[in-house]
Amino acid sequence: MSQISVQSLGTGNKEGYLTKCGGTIKTWKKRWFVLKGDTLFYFRTPKDPDLTGSINLEPSSECKEDPSKNKKNQFYFTVSTTKRVFVMYADKDQVCKEWVKAINEKIKEKKNVAGGGGAPPSSTSPPGGGGDSTPAPTPTSTTTTSPTSSGGNNALSPRVQISLAKNTIPFLQDEESKVLEFWQIWSESVPVGDELQPGGSIEFHVSTSANMEKLTWRTAGPQNIFIQKMVDFFWNVGAPESEIDRLNDVGALINPIKIGSWIDMSAKGGMDGGWYFPVDIVLKMAIEAADPGEPSKKVLEWAEKHSVEKCFSVGRDMGAAPPRQTEIRVKLPGDEHDGQMVIAEDAYKMFGFPPIPEGPMQVLRDTRPDGMCMSVITSSEGFVRLGLMAPNPTTDTVLKLCQLVKAGNEQLAAFEGSLGSEGPAFVEFQYLKEGFGYGVYKEGFDIVFHYVAGEEKG
Repeated sequence: MSQISVQSLGTGNKEGYLTKCGGTIKTWKKRWFVLKGDTLFYFRTPKDPDLTGSINLEPSSECKEDPSKNKKNQFYFTVSTTKRVFVMYADKDQVCKEWVKAINEKIKEKKNVAGGGGAPPSSTSPPGGGGDSTPAPTPTSTTTTSPTSSGGNNALSPRVQISLAKNTIPFLQDEESKVLEFWQIWSESVPVGDELQPGGSIEFHVSTSANMEKLTWRTAGPQNIFIQKMVDFFWNVGAPESEIDRLNDVGALINPIKIGSWIDMSAKGGMDGGWYFPVDIVLKMAIEAADPGEPSKKVLEWAEKHSVEKCFSVGRDMGAAPPRQTEIRVKLPGDEHDGQMVIAEDAYKMFGFPPIPEGPMQVLRDTRPDGMCMSVITSSEGFVRLGLMAPNPTTDTVLKLCQLVKAGNEQLAAFEGSLGSEGPAFVEFQYLKEGFGYGVYKEGFDIVFHYVAGEEKG
């Protein structure tokens, strides 16, 4: 987390949105720019607590319009430094001219300083700054305008904590990464805490595979402040209109007081997203979110056999291509480990999944957790994924499971620390069926740890 935020800079010489071309990969991204002294800072949004990058103006720098590139609502200009030529555009010609004038005034001041006169040098540039660099993450920074938070073991907002956690993931460190851009679009779609009514809250969750190569980010809050921003997010990432209509239809049927969005990602470039309702729902009603077919029938058959009447979460993916996937999470009946294991093992048999491997199964036998849950994902083409979720695994259990799947625990420890977490809320013994990994997600058995990042409260 950078110590430089939009708020910490105060009023700039000029501020506003511009669209900037990336460096290594030539992608265009809309950024909030702040010209302050001899530095052009840029952020994802006007309220961003974390600096995305900066351009340090030099005596030899040049800023000029580039009308040869102009298109409708795109008015280009360049900023040259000894390191690179930065290309960007404004959506209006007058705005473009204003930026060029303001930047050239600062370059002129810089030249005067270099020549021994003029205004004093700016003190707002990042230490060791220059070029298109982002200062090193500073975990101790607490710059945030978020409301009171809960969860974790420190005073940081959970919104800040998940951003810090993101910074520990190697495949999310490239600013030009499409996966990182997907994360940023999602995070910007989360309503701000100022929109909460007294008593309302926004919750944040994140889960990771033991090897840290697949992550899921989830957030939920009051329906009235989430629904429009969720729909806008789905439109922005190309979700089909039919699935947005389905969200509205299922929402009207269930009418949940709390709704949320989630995104999946992997080190191999996997990206997916969707919605979920984290509320108790009659299972027969929740199954309406799923595509009709044999998997839905089998889930209801298993549920009736074992007196599973409700689920505590239902969700669906919004990917551009079918088959659509629907996830239902249920609490296993009873309050004893052995009885819950019988019900879980029957699900594995009825849904056509192989049993949990012997090593992880022995961990379950040794720890004998109760209060277990199950996650089941179905599609029109069959069952997709099944997971047995055991609550509050100890540090020793986490270490043993990491060893069994040959995953190091150092990176996981750093991830937990960034979340301010004392450990996972659940460990999931998960199996993804062959053909549903699409070359970017691990198929077969895996261990997944689920964390609660906390809540922002109104």
